[in-house]
Amino acid sequence: MSLKMDYEIELKKHLEQERFAVKLQAKVGELLYEQGIELVLFRHHLVDITISELLNLHDYAGKVVNKPIDVFTTSTLAEEISKLKLAPAKLDIGKLANEWISESPNMSPSEFLRSRLTEFEHNDTPSFEPRDVVLYGFGRIGRLAARELIRQAGKGQQLRLRAIVTRGNSDNDLLKRASLLRNDSVHGAFKGSVQVDLEQKCLIINGQVVQMINSSVPEDVDYTAYGISNALVIDNTGIYTTHEALSRHLASKGVSRVLLTAPGKEMPNIVFGINERNLQLDQEKIYSAASCTTNAISPILKVIEDSLGIVKGHVETVHAYTNDQNLLDNMHKKPRRGRSAAVNMVITSTGAGSAVTKVIPSLKDKLTANAVRVPTPNGSLAILSLELEKTTTLESINELIKAAALEGPLVNQIYYSFDPELVSSDIIGNTCCSVFDSNATIVSKDGKNVVLYTWYDNEFGYTKQVIRLAKYVSKVRRAIYY
Repeated sequence: MSLKMDYEIELKKHLEQERFAVKLQAKVGELLYEQGIELVLFRHHLVDITISELLNLHDYAGKVVNKPIDVFTTSTLAEEISKLKLAPAKLDIGKLANEWISESPNMSPSEFLRSRLTEFEHNDTPSFEPRDVVLYGFGRIGRLAARELIRQAGKGQQLRLRAIVTRGNSDNDLLKRASLLRNDSVHGAFKGSVQVDLEQKCLIINGQVVQMINSSVPEDVDYTAYGISNALVIDNTGIYTTHEALSRHLASKGVSRVLLTAPGKEMPNIVFGINERNLQLDQEKIYSAASCTTNAISPILKVIEDSLGIVKGHVETVHAYTNDQNLLDNMHKKPRRGRSAAVNMVITSTGAGSAVTKVIPSLKDKLTANAVRVPTPNGSLAILSLELEKTTTLESINELIKAAALEGPLVNQIYYSFDPELVSSDIIGNTCCSVFDSNATIVSKDGKNVVLYTWYDNEFGYTKQVIRLAKYVSKVRRAIYY
């Protein structure tokens, strides 16, 4: 066969894939905004992505699950899902496609879907009321949380961003905060509309009116005056980190629960996917989403502890610099953090080693931890050096992590990377809190000692965990097929 014929055949094949990808993308939007059904592909979001990105996700899925998942199959299933009367839900169309091909190839797509999605059938009684959310603080995590809450507004209205509380509320303050929401040096421009209503002191973000409130203390705000009730306050200031301090939010009218975006004292520290089911939601009103590093290392440690057992280990994090550090050399209350973050590698402490034991109690007194802050604005790496109870091989331990990334409670938390050229900038924007670098795994000859590398977007990956936990504690999580 001539090279010209090869070229024409491959081009025709690709164009046909693009045509079906367009059909799939149209159904993704239709299901989301008309029926409140979100389709994902092995956990990857399918909204606001290009056709090329959509096809690349199919290629990735095929490599990870070792079975071909083609766009023709997923497009067919999406069409059939749109014909079903389902309640608002989140469905993994990649998992469904894989199961149809491998387990039920003789069934029609409609028969197969009905056999899998019986419990998702719609009834006329809504399962929950949307929950009002207040962002207390509007820094790095606060602005990313705002973006994500606004982006998810069409998905069944689980969480509704109603207000943002900051110190200072002048016209200039509002204009500057709106600009910071629109533009981000790390995560790029916000894909939406941000308008400022100076008279009403609010931002109108993609048509959603968000009240901007000026307050220096939590208990002074009357949220009911703005039509806000039974709200979840997400405190991302980093100022209030104890149960007593965060209880001041509950003294405000209109607040029923508080979620801290930092490690907390005298309260449950939760890594969603691992220990959220331990919460007593009817008794507890204040929660911590732990730290970005704790969220990054806990899923991997959980998989290893449950399957192989951990005797002891050390966690070293190579962490992007944060606003806590100085841009130029100056006084700082903590050792070394006063030196310029932009030009130095800075050894500093991390509480992630001890914090993990609040999430995985069996690891108590087994881990040490330290951190090195490096001159990158975002994107971090955790290096786990572990002594195991059971012997293993490089292939076996990678397969354990891979399986956890595809099935079970940690599919939203672990991203399994097989890219041999992966670097820190590649993981920016990853929705998982832990990006496992399978090519970097090291196993000793006796199989008892391993070194594992997991990357994390310490801003966005962590924010996604915060939002997941927010939905859980607010009791507004939709039915999920993963």
